[in-house]
Amino acid sequence: MNAVGPSLFGVYGRKSASLTDYAYSDAMKAAGKTWDEATLDTYLTAPMKDVPGTKMTFAGLKDEAQRKEVIAYLKGV
Repeated sequence: MNAVGPSLFGVYGRKSASLTDYAYSDAMKAAGKTWDEATLDTYLTAPMKDVPGTKMTFAGLKDEAQRKEVIAYLKGV
């Protein structure tokens, strides 16, 4: 189910902009990422800097421990 953004269920290991039922930004479609620990860490630090033009308006998580917790959660869903 997609609401404000694409579903995060199964996002770990998935290719960016790969869900067919979500209207991704052109920037995310062109990003060519596979969501693993490194790409998620970089993206969650500063989404708009990592993928300029993304629809993600979240400023980012500057705290490394918080990012690790979010990534661990995403690995499990």
